[in-house]
Amino acid sequence: MKKLLSILFFARLSLTIFSQLGLNLNKPERIEEMKDAGFGMFIHWGVDVQLGGVISHELVGASEDYINKYITDLPQTFFPMDWNPEKIVILAKNAGMKYIVLTAKHHSGFCLWDTKTTRFNIMNTPYKKDILKGFVQACRKWGLMVGIYYSPEDFVYCFQNGIKDIGRRQDGHWERAKAIQEKYKKYVLDQCTELMTNYGPIDLFFIDSEILREEVKQKVWALQPNLVITRGAIPTPEQIVPGESSTTYWETNMTMGNEWNYKPTNDHYKTGTELIDKLIETRAKGGSYLLNVGPDQWGNINEGQMGLLMEIAAWNFVNHEAIQNVRSWIISNEGDLWLSKSKNENTVYVYITNDPDWIRGDRKKFLLKTVKATSGTKISVLGQTGHIIEYMPQKDGMPYFRQTPDGFEFDVVRSQRMYTDNKWPNPIVVKLENVEPAFIPAKFKTLSAVINENSVIFKSRIEELGDCKIYKIGFEYRTVNRTTGNIEKWTSSGFYPVSSKGDFEIELKKENNSILTGAYEYRAVLLQDGLKSPGLTLRASETVTTE
Repeated sequence: MKKLLSILFFARLSLTIFSQLGLNLNKPERIEEMKDAGFGMFIHWGVDVQLGGVISHELVGASEDYINKYITDLPQTFFPMDWNPEKIVILAKNAGMKYIVLTAKHHSGFCLWDTKTTRFNIMNTPYKKDILKGFVQACRKWGLMVGIYYSPEDFVYCFQNGIKDIGRRQDGHWERAKAIQEKYKKYVLDQCTELMTNYGPIDLFFIDSEILREEVKQKVWALQPNLVITRGAIPTPEQIVPGESSTTYWETNMTMGNEWNYKPTNDHYKTGTELIDKLIETRAKGGSYLLNVGPDQWGNINEGQMGLLMEIAAWNFVNHEAIQNVRSWIISNEGDLWLSKSKNENTVYVYITNDPDWIRGDRKKFLLKTVKATSGTKISVLGQTGHIIEYMPQKDGMPYFRQTPDGFEFDVVRSQRMYTDNKWPNPIVVKLENVEPAFIPAKFKTLSAVINENSVIFKSRIEELGDCKIYKIGFEYRTVNRTTGNIEKWTSSGFYPVSSKGDFEIELKKENNSILTGAYEYRAVLLQDGLKSPGLTLRASETVTTE
């Protein structure tokens, strides 16, 4: 069955972040381990941290004078005398992170380990110590999984081998490097061999390029078959959280501010609450959250980044069980109430977000439509008993619930004193034990966008209806800037009643719409008895194609 509905819009055909990723030999038990972990630290660091700007990319399109100065001068003054990997590992551990991924080599080609493949490495600086070795040892000492970021792209290697116009694959760089590709391939695989044989078991490997990606994957898995490859084998959206939940393992990687490398000026950090909210959203949607920090040129984490990690640590200390070992619930959120479920139990965690002015001692009431109580249902607020509210003996701090015809109603008090001023801007988490889904959700997909001269046709498919009474289908779209992380709010096409499974189309006219002139995403959205269920998010490309 097909339905054609009309509204104003402009669009291009999109590609999904959950697209085919080639060879995947990740072992299921290791993927489950990563799903359980759910939270990790990314560390971007290289010789160009001394310039305080973008890591590696300043070499793209740079003059020969600039590149030669970069290669010659920066290693002479790179002396991170204060680098202590245990400090960073302990900050990560306290924040609830279970793994750390270090940029062993970014696109510039500078290596943070003792490599025999190039002189452009940490051993040819005044520091003269293997950064990677100390990092691996610190992770193991404090019980965190070890992750290595590696880019097969190498700007300096290409420059030194006759490729004077440095660029990315998208800039035609790989085509210009045809004459050296076999030599280049051996160079990359020799580096991977060093990384996989000189540092013991590695838990994670992040491949940040499509160039030689499949060859790198084969080499890495041949040498360490128990290792999990993230980027290159699983979806790894950058600077965004996808719009929908997924049972497929994925990992979003995100900066605290705008930059990956340490940026001493002109950066704007997110608040601790914003970072915690992103962690919650990621876990509710079934993903892992890889949060980046950037050490300065001396090896320190600056006060701003350290403070944010400590704020997350305070929140995680209270709510850790709602981050580790959880999976997505039947719907990720009901408005500002985000939900996940315990991996092996009928326990649901409700993260109450977007209420920064909730004063300690105040009681608030909430309603859930996706949760149903049973005879054994229990309720609690993580971190607090409710028996005592400091200096407020007359107040009842206990949580309560009741099943009503409208849904699962509960009321709770914020009683734990986290800040002296009695306000704690970060979410509290309510634990609901022995509960059930209130309904069986429908199964549906975002299919494609077909571009015509004056319109775009969005396509979706409802594969199975659940047991709700009223269904409505529509689409949403938003602009996305992956570089800065700026994301607009979703714009709706409107929703239209459906009563059966099948394929559905919505035609949107191009006129009078300019919101989607850059990169953007779109998704099908199904309303199930009024609850919004987002479908697979598709990402726009700049290439217009038609069916």
